[in-house]
This record gives sequence, structure tokens and C-alpha cells, in this order.
Amino acid sequence: MREARYYEQKSDLVHCLLCPQGCRLRDGQAGLCRVRRAEDGKLYSLNYAEVASIALDPVEKKPLYHFFPGSSILSIGSVGCNLSCDFCQNYELSTNQANTETVSPEEIVSIALKAASRHGNIGISYTYSEPIVWFEYVMDVAAKAKDAGLKNVLVTNGEIRPKPLDELLTVVDAMNIDVKAFSSRFYSKVCSGPFETVLQTVENAVGKCHIEVTTLLIPTLNDSDEEIRSLVRWLAQLDETIPLHLSRYFPRHRMGLPPTPLDTMRKAYDIASESLKYVYLGNVGDSRYATTYCLECGQPVIRRSALHGVDIALDAKRCKKCGAEQAVVI
Repeated sequence: MREARYYEQKSDLVHCLLCPQGCRLRDGQAGLCRVRRAEDGKLYSLNYAEVASIALDPVEKKPLYHFFPGSSILSIGSVGCNLSCDFCQNYELSTNQANTETVSPEEIVSIALKAASRHGNIGISYTYSEPIVWFEYVMDVAAKAKDAGLKNVLVTNGEIRPKPLDELLTVVDAMNIDVKAFSSRFYSKVCSGPFETVLQTVENAVGKCHIEVTTLLIPTLNDSDEEIRSLVRWLAQLDETIPLHLSRYFPRHRMGLPPTPLDTMRKAYDIASESLKYVYLGNVGDSRYATTYCLECGQPVIRRSALHGVDIALDAKRCKKCGAEQAVVI
């Protein structure tokens, strides 16, 4: 165990201040995340340096489409999560059912540097489970990675309080943030967490690191035209070039609804494209919806395909056809 950060002791309770759940724990009790526990008046991280999954992934898998496209990134994850989504895609990790192996921050950075020299790895992605509840380890690894010239990427549900978020933003280069719906009712009923916090996280992170947003569209729950319009108008007010990934739902964990109809996905794409410059569809099997088009001339500048990988038609950040600069990090 490692002593956690962002907590306070009040009488006989330990109050966790990392995320908006604000768990108040007696000795021996763990928080909703399952990986932070009170012992002798202190809060401890139970998953520090405990790695459940590690792989070298395409950065597009995060998904990040506008951050070093075509690159690889070392992806690591632990166990635990501060939400409880009925449709969780990685519930074995989030519910703390997976085996882990202890790997020090120094070892992770060493692995990442070897992958950089052999495979063009650009850095480390904290993903698979929820990296916010792995906070102490993520901070330690990310600081060492940054010193070594590596990039840090966070794939997160955004359920974090402002102070620890500000600290993370000193070492994180890019984030993909799940905005699971644009509804307090959805967050409360389906995810057991607050809606407002994720909006604040996106708003606070814009301009401080590269941001992309993902929303999994679930039939009858968060796929209405009205809700999609509300989501994209809010994003566009922040920055209309923020890439939005609308992903197709398939049954998983405790949710047995049928997959999202393809017509629903295509309609959502059209609605989102009215307000945002870059919209993508995931899990639809059509490379047209994974392609980045030049905003000036309409030429495909980044093609993505499961069969052919990533084909980039850019000169630095500029479209090879018309020369217009694109909103990408390279």
C-alpha cells in the first residue's frame, strides 16, 4: 500500500478529496473505487504500481485522432473505478477482478523508452481502467516519463476534483475524456456518479493539453437528437475543433439493450457535424467516418482503416493539396 493524497481526517472518519464521490471512510473501509482504503486514520492507495494490463497500442485506439496520428503508445492500466456504469466495457478491471503485477514507475518508463527506440513509441497512455483512482502512481510515472522526453496521455471519465486535476495537467499532454451522456439523470441512474464534474473537467482542461471527447451512444438512453445537439453545442462553445468520437454501443456487463442502429449513428454524425469541425464514428466498420478531411478543400488528410492502418497526406500540419493548416498535434 502507498499513502494516498488528497484526503483529510475528520474525527473518526477519513474523507477522500480526490474525486466528487467524496467517500467518508472508517478504518478498514474502502471507497466506491475499491482501491482506496482507510487505515489508522490515513488513506491508502491499494493499487499503487499494480499493473493489470500493458500493451503497445496505436494512439488511434485511445481514441486520439489528432495527437501524433499514426504513432504507437505504451498503454497501461490497473484496477478500480469511481463510477459503476451498467455498460462498462472493462468491468473486470473496474470491479477489481483482474490479476495485477507490481511494476515500479522506473520500470514502466524503461519499457516505454525501449519501445520508443524499437517501435517509435511516443509515450505512455494511462487507460483500460480509470486512471484517476490510480492517481499517485500516474503522477509518479508521468513525471518521470516527461523528464525522459515521453508524452503522457490520460483516457478518463473525468470524475476528478479541480485541485488534483490541476496537478495532473502539469504532466499530461493529451486527454480523451468520456462524456457518457449530456444528462444528470443518465449519470445518476446508469453510472452512479455526478454529471457536472465531467463538464468542469473538460472546461478546465481545454487550452492546457490536447483534448478529445468520446460518447458511447446507447439506444433510448442518450441518443436522442436533442441530447446530441446539447452535447455538441456545449463543446463548440469551448472549441469547435475539439474532436468528438461517437461510438456505437454493444451489449456489455449489466446492460442487455440491442446494439445502436447504424442509422442512429449516421444521424448523430450529421447533427454533430453542424456544430463541430471534427466528428468521428467508432465501431461502425466504415472508414469514411474515421477519416479526417481538410476544412478548407475537403481533401482527406488522414485516412484510418482497420486493414491499411493510417495514411497521412500532410506536410507537417498542412494539407498537401491546398496548404491549409490542420488542427492536429504532430
